[in-house]
Amino acid sequence: MIELYYWPTPNGHKITLLLEEAGLPYTIKPVNIGRGEQFAPAFLAISPNNRMPAIVDTAPAGGGEPVSVFESGAILLYLAEKCGRFLPADLRGRATVLEWLFWQVGGLGPMLGQNHHFSRYAPEKLPYAIERYVNETRRLYGVLDRRLDGRAFLAGGDYTIADMAAYPWIVPHENQGMVLAEFPHLQAWFEHIRQREGTQRAYAVADRIEGQRDLATDAEARRNLFGR
Repeated sequence: MIELYYWPTPNGHKITLLLEEAGLPYTIKPVNIGRGEQFAPAFLAISPNNRMPAIVDTAPAGGGEPVSVFESGAILLYLAEKCGRFLPADLRGRATVLEWLFWQVGGLGPMLGQNHHFSRYAPEKLPYAIERYVNETRRLYGVLDRRLDGRAFLAGGDYTIADMAAYPWIVPHENQGMVLAEFPHLQAWFEHIRQREGTQRAYAVADRIEGQRDLATDAEARRNLFGR
C-alpha cells in the first residue's frame, strides 16, 4: 500500500496519474497547504522541504521497514521502478526519460510556478516579472512542441513518467497566458493524455478533496503558501 500525502496541485497530480495508470493500491492523506498542514512535524518527518507530495511505501520491495520519498520526480522514479512500468529498461530509453523528467522538475515546473505566482497571486502586479515568466513559459512550450513533432510521447515511444511529470503543468495553460493551438504538436499530446482513463481517474481524485481554497482571494492560504 502506498500512502500518498497529497493536495490537488500540478505536482500532486503527477503522482495520482502514475498510481491510477499502474493500478497500485494507495490511500490519500490530504495535506491542506492552504491551512499550513505542510508545516506539521509529522509531515516534515517525511518531507523536510515542507512541500507535497510525499509517499510512504508500507510494503517496499524486499520487505523491511516502510520507505518514505519526497520530491515529485523522485517519487515518480521510485514508483516506476516498483511497478516495472513507465520507465524503459534499456540504457538509451531510460536516459531519454530521465532527461525529460529532470527537465520538467528543474525547469518547466519552477518557471510555470513563477508565472502562476506573479500573474495571479502576487499582492503587487509587477509587469517585468509577469512578462519575464510568461515569455519563459512560451519558450518552454516551444521546446515541448518541437520535441513532440513526430512523437506521441516525450521519450518517443510509450507513455512514461516524463509525460506524467509535464502534463499537469500544461493543464492550467490559460492561466499561464498560453494558447495551445499555437503549439499544435503539444496540443495533440495534451489531448491524447487528457483522454486517457487513468488521467480522468486521477483528476477525479482531486475533485473529491474537501477544503480547497481560492488562493487568489484567501488571505490565510496566501500567508501559508507565500509568507512562511
